[in-house]
This record gives sequence, C-alpha cells and structure tokens, in this order.
Amino acid sequence: MSVEGWNTVLVLGGIRSGKSEFAESLVADAPTVRYVATAAAADPEDTEWATRLAAHRARRPGSWTTEETADDPRRLADVLASAGPNETLLVDDLGGWVTVLLDPAHQPADDVATITELADAVRASEARIVLVSPEVGLSLVPTTPLGRAFADALGAANRAVADACDAVALVVAGQPVWLKPSAPVPPVDVPARAVPVDGVDGVAPAAATLPADGPLPEVLTPTVPPAPPTATGTTWTTSTMALPVIATGLVIQPGMELPMPDEYAGPQAVQRLGTLDLPGAGLGVLERVVEFAAATQGTSTPTPWTDVRVLLLHGDHTGGVAAGAPVGESTRLARQARAGRGTLARLAAENGAGLQVVDAPPAAPIEHGPALDADTVESALRYGWRLAEEAAEAGVRLLVLGACGAGAEAAAAAVLVATAGAEAPTVLGRVHTADGEIDDAAWMVRCATIRDALHRTRRSPRGAKDILAELGGGDVAVACGVLLGATARRVPVLLDGPVGLAAGMVARDLAGQARHWCLLVDHGGHPAVRLAADVLGLTPLLDLRLDLGEGANALAALPLLRSVLALAGSLPVHPHHGGPDDEPTDTTPTGDAATAPADGDVAATTAPTAPAPGLARTDLPADSDAAPAAAGAGADDVTPEFAEPTPAGPGPTTTAPADAGPEPDPSGRRAG
Repeated sequence: MSVEGWNTVLVLGGIRSGKSEFAESLVADAPTVRYVATAAAADPEDTEWATRLAAHRARRPGSWTTEETADDPRRLADVLASAGPNETLLVDDLGGWVTVLLDPAHQPADDVATITELADAVRASEARIVLVSPEVGLSLVPTTPLGRAFADALGAANRAVADACDAVALVVAGQPVWLKPSAPVPPVDVPARAVPVDGVDGVAPAAATLPADGPLPEVLTPTVPPAPPTATGTTWTTSTMALPVIATGLVIQPGMELPMPDEYAGPQAVQRLGTLDLPGAGLGVLERVVEFAAATQGTSTPTPWTDVRVLLLHGDHTGGVAAGAPVGESTRLARQARAGRGTLARLAAENGAGLQVVDAPPAAPIEHGPALDADTVESALRYGWRLAEEAAEAGVRLLVLGACGAGAEAAAAAVLVATAGAEAPTVLGRVHTADGEIDDAAWMVRCATIRDALHRTRRSPRGAKDILAELGGGDVAVACGVLLGATARRVPVLLDGPVGLAAGMVARDLAGQARHWCLLVDHGGHPAVRLAADVLGLTPLLDLRLDLGEGANALAALPLLRSVLALAGSLPVHPHHGGPDDEPTDTTPTGDAATAPADGDVAATTAPTAPAPGLARTDLPADSDAAPAAAGAGADDVTPEFAEPTPAGPGPTTTAPADAGPEPDPSGRRAG
C-alpha cells in the first residue's frame, strides 16, 4: 500500500470523482486482493448500470478475488473482522452497502447498531483494508423521505468508519486530498527504563524513550577480576529478511517464513560421532549438543561457540504478579551487571562472553487491564529483532537470553497458562524472600492475580500479540523479538528461565521455525520451564537444578558444551572405522649398541635417558672406570652409554651366569 504507515483507509468522493480508481491504486502493490462488492444485483433491463459494473470488473487484475455481501449487510462486518493480517481487502462501496441496509427486505433493523458493528470491525481488523464511499454531505438535502434516510445513514456510516480508519482521503476531480492525518505521525518507540537517580534502589524510573533507529544498549565485556566494562556502540542499519516493511519498520506478523536449521547436518554429525575414537559410551545425552550445533552451523563437524553474547532483559511488572519481590532488587541486579559485578558478569567473564543489559518497557497490573498497549508491543518486538540483528552483524555466534525483573516469573507463568492451557498453581514457582525463606502468602497472591487476569481476558483474542499485550509485558515481548530476529539471522539461542520459554511459546505462533534454533541447558527446577519445554519439544540437557538467575544457569554449563563440541571436532576416527593406528615405538638399538655381543659383560639394553645433574648413574658397576666419570660428570659432559669394565686383576675369563647376583666388593660396596 502506498499510504505510509496506515493499514485502514477510507476513500471519499463524489460521483465520477475517480475515488474507485484511486482506491485501487492504493492496493496495486499487494500480491492478492479480495474485492468486496456490496451493491445489490442490478435490474436486467438497466443496461447503463450493467455497463458501470462491467467497467469496474474490467479494471480488476486476474489475481484478485471477488466476494459479494449484498445478501446480508451485517456480513460485511464479519468479513472484515475475520480477515487475517496477510490479507488485503478493497470494499467498494459503502453507498451500495447502505442501500442494501435500508432495503425493506432487511427491515426492521437497527441501522445505528449495524453501522457501529462495521466501525468496530474496521478498528479491530488486522488486515489491510481500503473502503470506498460516496460523499453526499455537499449536496442539497433530498426532497424525499427515502433520499433523506439514505443521506443520513450514509453520513453516519462515513463518520463512524472514518473515525475507525487510520487515514481518510477525499478525491475531487481525480485529485486526492488527505483529511486524516494532516501530517505524518512518527512511529511509537519502545520506552526505556531509566537507571535509578543517584544509584538508589527502589527509585521509580523517569519516563524515557528509545529512538527507533538509535543506538542499542552498550555491549559490556566483563573481566576477571571485575573491571570497568568497555562499550562498543554499534547501530543497526537494515533488515536482512525479505519480510513486509512499512514506513514504521519491519512488520512482525503470524505466518512468517524464517529459515530452518540444516536438516541433514545434525544427523550426519551424530553418525560421525559413532566413528570417533571415544571410549566407553561416548558423549551420552550430550550428543544432542553436537546435533544442535551441527544443524545450526550447517556442518557435520561443528566448532565450539566462540563469540557469545548475553542479553539480560530488565523489565519490571507491577501489581499482584510482583507480590513478594524485594523493592528495587531487579534494578540493583541490572546496575550490578552493567558495572561488571555479580554472578552473571563473573560467569560471562569466565566464558569470554559479552554482556548487554536491555531495558524493557515496564508492564501494568494485568489483573486490572492490559500489561502493554498494542503500539508498545509492536515496538518491543521490533526492538528485540534489532538486538539480534546487531549481534549477528557483530559476529556473535550464540545468544544467551536471560531476564531480571520484579514479577517476571509470574507474568511468564500467565503467558504459559494462556498458551498451554495449564493451571496457574502448577506452573508458578515458589516465592523466596531475601533471607531464603518461602513466602506462601505472596505465592497465593500471584496465583490469584493470574486467575483474575485470565478471567478478565476470557473473551479476548488469543493471538500472539494479544497475549503479549494482555499478559506478557515488555520483557517477554522483547525476548520474543530476539528469538525471531535470531532465527532470521541463523543465530542459535540458549534459553534460560521462564521469560525465555514464555517468549518461545509466543514466538512459535509468529514463526514456527524459531523453536528449532533454541537450546535448553537446564530446567532449573521451574515448573513453568518444564511445561513450556515439553510443549516446544525442548528436552533439557542437564538436571542440575541451578538457580543462579536467568542467564547465569546457562553460562555455568557453557564450558561443558564447548568441551563436548571441541571433542567432537578434534578426535580422530577409530582404527576400526579406518582411522590411523598407533604403531609401537621402534626400540631397536643403533650404533655401537647394535653390534654389542649378547653374551658380553653388559647386556644390550635401550639407551637410558641422561641423568639429571647431581644424580649418579646406577646402570654401571660402581668400581668401573666409567663410574667415577659418570658420578662426577657435569651437565655438559657426554657419558658413554656402555663401558667395558677393566678387570682388577687375574681372574676367570668367563662371565657370571645371567641370574647370578652381584659379586661382593672388597670395599663393601655393591655393584649397581
């Protein structure tokens, strides 16, 4: 659609003003259009009217489809409300619709209620809609009751639909004039949480906005021991996916076609493991790490993840879901991570990973109303996509998704209840105080809050964006955008904690491919993580029940995963499968030793290693001429490997048997 930033447009105009042609030009770029015809069937004898209809049909491309609603005027609202986000509808026109509405065959009817239903359907529809309607307000007041009734009903319909549409154009003599809006409205940005003033915990953040195309949060590089982090500011420029884009940026909608991991590389990597020189049963369940890495890297010999980035999402939830959460604790954790201190920063430093603290928009109490408005959800999704996009541009090969926010676990549990049909008490983890004690009262408040929120939204749509707006909040929405953006750029993600799993549940309804790029290391003992992992088909690799905080659990296990990938990529093939065989070392003596007689005074042996300085050799007789030289030789002296002992005097000329003990030495020493 050539109208920048708008999904619903009302085109007004007089007779023969060119309004229909202009409306058709607005949807000319759509691959398919559903043309909704509202006029009743013409009189067979009215050839002039039949010529008009034929001219309308002739202008429609062959890819368009036509749908008639003249039989029931209330059906138009149903058609608009049921249209999907990928559809484009052209309604021509509301004058014919009002004519059918006032037809005696459809009376008695509540015209005002029917017009209100139509406006509500336009306002709630996710499709791209262009409506055409004649403007009769500039003409004389009709002199007949039926004419006045038509003018009044059409004027009321135009006003109601114009109020529901994003834009309104008036066509006069073929020239469009935009009545609404009079000037372009800038896109809504994601509000960012501000760092507490003067570094005091519990201070409410000031209102702030993040420019849609501005710099993303700094990427920290924690060190060991902790040191002030260094920042590398980079700016996202453009999307890499062929997805719908409007003036406000990328359109994230259900049914997106994102890439899948390599379906052949994973099984080939597992098959290759069976040929490696691995002892015992090999890697056990950690073979899934090799299979996952191979599929996401597109090779049967995956390499360990080197460039890793941790995204810590900081967004608080208010109301009952935050019951029992210490005031200001999440802000302290986020500030601690920014300073390169704390558990998450230390583990990131140990793994050589970058750390990016992301401020998500705060969420309103879900028991009283939506957590976010629809515009903020859209901005948060695009913001998360940008975070993944920038990480991929920076060469990041693995993302670790974590979160810290008051009430985040309970909000994630509410999302799981809505998407998986579970009961709140079964997915809501226990609440622990700052002293480590269990707070059952706070747990009950959280359960009641989720129950009230689900009751409030029992008749609301259950689309992905609806759930994010009603229950999820900013951190879950940003996390969902990260998963989608990472999938688009083929970057795998380590999930850790309820927020990441809740985002995965929502992301599957926008792009089912996202879950195949996710890996769950440990469930951490969270019932919500267990349920979501089962629904998404993610089997935790380990059962360590780590509870170090979202993101830290995955980092603690990351060295093990890297070691497994290093083994899988470096070990040779077993000799049984055609690998190289380790031949024994050749110990045949060379030189003089090779010619020494086997029955000589000294048996031929392998040349010993030269003794360390200060140590006497014990392989020669103590009374031989070579013994003093060997004992007193310096580090630079060359000691012969074999020496023929000189007889001390007359004696037997034959050597002693091989099994005879050493001869006694007159000096009291024994030969070595």
